[in-house]
Amino acid sequence: VQLQASGGGLVQAGGSLRLSCAASVSIGVISVMGWYRQAPGKQRELVASVTSSGRTTNADSVKGRFTISGDNAKKIVDLQLNNLKPEDTAVYYCSARIAIRGIQGDYWGQGTQVTVSS
Repeated sequence: VQLQASGGGLVQAGGSLRLSCAASVSIGVISVMGWYRQAPGKQRELVASVTSSGRTTNADSVKGRFTISGDNAKKIVDLQLNNLKPEDTAVYYCSARIAIRGIQGDYWGQGTQVTVSS
């Protein structure tokens, strides 16, 4: 299983970015895909997730600003980041919960840096 994330970068406060993640899975069933982030000196936290049925979850800190969308058939998940704030600066990680031969596991991408300047 490989998760390939892209789309990070440097943006000014108030700007926008779009992160994309594609899962390479030869066999297995994806139940949830999501984005986490980790800022320097802080724990990794959930930003947003989407289930295979389309149910989304968003952290309170990003509600109204970030939008997650997923295509379970294509095994991709995108995160639209609008009205970015300096406190959104972090490494963003794509994640997927995948069941392979009945065994469920959490898989992670390599992380993409998002830096928001004030």
